[in-house]
This record gives sequence, C-alpha cells and structure tokens, in this order.
Amino acid sequence: MTIIPLSEGTFTIDKTKLFVPFDESKDELQSRSTGSLLVEIQPFVVITSKDILLLDMGLGFSQNGKMQLHQNLMNAGINPSEITKVLLTHLHKDHAGGVSEDSDHHTLSFPRALYYLQERELSFAFEKGIPSFIPGELTALKNSKQVVFLNKEEGSIDANITYQLTGAHSPYHQVFWIKEDNETIFFGGDDAPQLQQMKHRFVAKYDFDGKKAMELRRTWWEQGHQEKWTFLFYHDVKNPVWRFYTNYKS
Repeated sequence: MTIIPLSEGTFTIDKTKLFVPFDESKDELQSRSTGSLLVEIQPFVVITSKDILLLDMGLGFSQNGKMQLHQNLMNAGINPSEITKVLLTHLHKDHAGGVSEDSDHHTLSFPRALYYLQERELSFAFEKGIPSFIPGELTALKNSKQVVFLNKEEGSIDANITYQLTGAHSPYHQVFWIKEDNETIFFGGDDAPQLQQMKHRFVAKYDFDGKKAMELRRTWWEQGHQEKWTFLFYHDVKNPVWRFYTNYKS
C-alpha cells in the first residue's frame, strides 16, 4: 500500500478552537496564548489494489480559488475524481472542513467517492455546532447517495477496511484499520493524533473521555508493536507515518 500525507500546514490552537498558522522558522510558541498546542493538519491518501482512500479532510481552506485539499492531491499526482472512499473519524472542523465545496456546501467535494461516517456523529455535529463543528459545511452529508452511515459499534466496510467506535476523543469518534498483503495501517484520528501520545501515558483535557483515550492508545501501541502496524498521525508535525518494522528501536 502507498501512503501519502497531505499536509495543510502547522498551526497552534487554544481554548478558542481557532487554528492559527505557525511558522517554526520565525514564530515563537511562547508568544501564543497559554495552553496553545502545536499541531499539524494532514489528511492521508492510502492507495490499495482497488481503492484510492482519503482519511479525514482537513480544514477546507482555499488557495487562489481552489480547495487546498484538491490542490494537495493534484500535487501528489491524484485527480480528486479518483478518490473512491472517504473515511471520516469524526466531524470536528479540522477533520471535516473539506467535506463540501467552498462555493456550494450542498455539493460534496469528491464526486465519485463514498463517504463513510457514523450517523450519530453527524447528528451530534448539528446539535453541538460552533466552535467545534461548522454545520453549514456538513449539510451535503445529510441526504447524499454518496454517504454510507455506519451505525454499529464496530464492523467492516469491505474485506480490507474495518472500523471501531471508540467514544474517546469525542462521543462518536471512530478509528480505522486498512489491511492488504500482510500490512496493517491504523488511523486513529484524534484518539491517536501524535507519536508522543502513544509513548507516554496521560489524560488529555480536550478529550471527551481522556482516561479511555489513554488506555486505547496503550492497547493500540502494544498491539501495533506485536503485529508491526503502520500508524498514521494526523496532528504530528514531524512523524506523520510510523512503521514499527522500520522505525522502532528497542
């Protein structure tokens, strides 16, 4: 399988939930508000023998009239129309901003893809609203034939893709495994956002159930070590992809 990180840049975020661009070459983290977190925003493409998968959808920003997510795909040699499946861990604005077209939030941004998400997550997004969610950008998910709602706690999308509802970072957050040719890719979204969080036990205040998220990370890290998973870290500035069979040092 081929993995392509689609970085949208580095940002700081604090309790206001605003994503402020951060340039490590000139900006000082200490000058930002107390408690600011430094994060990368990077959806992933995973190319299998039968699919071109997009994992989460970034902030949905545009550059020169073109959606940044689309431009990043084209820079990687992929036409947006080639995406076959979109796997959404949850619908927070930094993971689902690219769901719909900038100019028309009733039109999904990938015309030939099936979008897989938890139905309860969509309902919760409209109930909760701003600042964590931007309901207007999610309108196209409501009645589209391209949307496949997942209602089970865990299950299979096909023979190669499985999912599990965790309710850890957010109430209806889910994670994915993609398997092919004896390789397992794990995408934990905001349950497992950065490499350092897998290695150290701590409860994050920004998680819906921080203790559960901590225990899940420990479980996944141990299992991934044993089974030689490849981890994708959506918010890691330096380590977007971590392969146990090449990166791990005892």
